[in-house]
Amino acid sequence: MASRGSGALERGSRFRDRRHAGQVLGWHLVEAGVLERFPEPRLVLGLPRGGVPVAGEVARILAAPLDVFLVRKLGVPGHEELAMGAIASGGVRVLNQVVIDRLGLSDDEIEAVTRSEAEVLDRRQRAYRDDRPPAPVPGATVIVVDDGLATGASMRAAVHALRQQHPAAITVAVPVGSPETCRDLQTEAEEVVCVRTPEHFLAVGQAYDDFSPTTDAQVRAVLSAVTTAG
Repeated sequence: MASRGSGALERGSRFRDRRHAGQVLGWHLVEAGVLERFPEPRLVLGLPRGGVPVAGEVARILAAPLDVFLVRKLGVPGHEELAMGAIASGGVRVLNQVVIDRLGLSDDEIEAVTRSEAEVLDRRQRAYRDDRPPAPVPGATVIVVDDGLATGASMRAAVHALRQQHPAAITVAVPVGSPETCRDLQTEAEEVVCVRTPEHFLAVGQAYDDFSPTTDAQVRAVLSAVTTAG
């Protein structure tokens, strides 16, 4: 486990950036006793793009492997904002059968959307991971990290997809989140850790001084640095 650095956060202050948020989150996980409740092997998964710099610091502090976990929503044809399911890293697909049945969607329609989104997911996985295979999830204590939770849709899809790979336990970990979303996710994961749950939550970015977009190059750099260090 890494020695403690300058990750402290004064009450009421904001995170300087995603790396600082990851340092605060990592030590919060240590102090909350998550490591004692959920034993090794552990795996930290960052949701791209913004969750990866946060996850990189968490993985460093916990001395755990780091990987990305990509999720792509499967939008209903013609109403793409409505999700009929999701696909994720490792070839996992989760379908919302209630939506599918209600709209009478055919297998061909579902497969067409799945193929299209799978192509995007595969391109991004290759861009981030190069030729490295995905880290093994079965039997691991998985800590899924994002830079914050607003609606929680991506995190919820990630948790559902990870369940199909049979981890020992799933911990959702974020620096900041909507109180309602953090509470609702407690029914999805063994543990949900939200460092900050502002009463008047507006957006994830309100908790950061620097919330500039994370680039693909930054994602690759974080993954490379943690992999090399490990």
